[in-house]
Amino acid sequence: MNILRHVDLTRVFFIDIETVPGHATHAELPEAMHPLWQKFCDKRHARELADGLSHADLFAHGGLYAELGKIVCISVGMFRHLKDETLEFRVKSFADDDECTVLRGFADMLGARRPYGSRLYGATTSIKDRDKVDHRNDPFFLCAHNGREFDYGYLGRRMLICGQAIPPMLDVAGHKAWDLPHLIDTMELWKFGDNKGTISLPLLAGVFGIPSPKDDIDGSQVAQVYWQDKDLSRIVCYCEKDVITTARIFLHYAGQKELWPAVQLTQVPWQATSG
Repeated sequence: MNILRHVDLTRVFFIDIETVPGHATHAELPEAMHPLWQKFCDKRHARELADGLSHADLFAHGGLYAELGKIVCISVGMFRHLKDETLEFRVKSFADDDECTVLRGFADMLGARRPYGSRLYGATTSIKDRDKVDHRNDPFFLCAHNGREFDYGYLGRRMLICGQAIPPMLDVAGHKAWDLPHLIDTMELWKFGDNKGTISLPLLAGVFGIPSPKDDIDGSQVAQVYWQDKDLSRIVCYCEKDVITTARIFLHYAGQKELWPAVQLTQVPWQATSG
């Protein structure tokens, strides 16, 4: 893809987030939020209500909405060159029952890194005389599957709710999509401008001969695994598989799929921090 010609693999944060309803059940939702959820459902889920589902039933889908859900895991992967000139893909996860802890860890990782683009504060579109500059100051990219429709906005909204300062890479409110070239979306790229080109991550992986990341659970089961099974480590594993798959799809897009067999995959062990 010509649009990726300027993207340095080692400057891309490949990310995925896992979200759940902010409360285990509709009954645990604060009383003041009940009428707000009802109005939200009346507008957003009119068909489901007409089919007989209740507002309480629909709360199982609350994790889809930043206003009512929370992020329990953010997985991040990056390529880097090792001393022996081989390539490593390193994956790390931030996961906790305390969402603000998750967001703080992720925000600290992004830090003040500059996003690639011309409209954002501190960003840049190009660097002249690249052979003479310190590439540690090069701009960065974020990459997620369906990131522009889900992950990036969800992260920004939840950071506001948690009172977390938004890193420059995600401080994109008020900007048009074409002003944000640092936000790469593997679903959007697949569409080639066709609004009907929506595709799931496992289907896209299958098209490219990449093992499905959904070999254990899928997105519809995350809330149950979190609230009922209380198995956050299983969600971390699932989230990291999505990141690895997204990175491999990106390599196909960039015409570099032959790199993967020689890549050293390193998954940083995750440990729970909450009691």
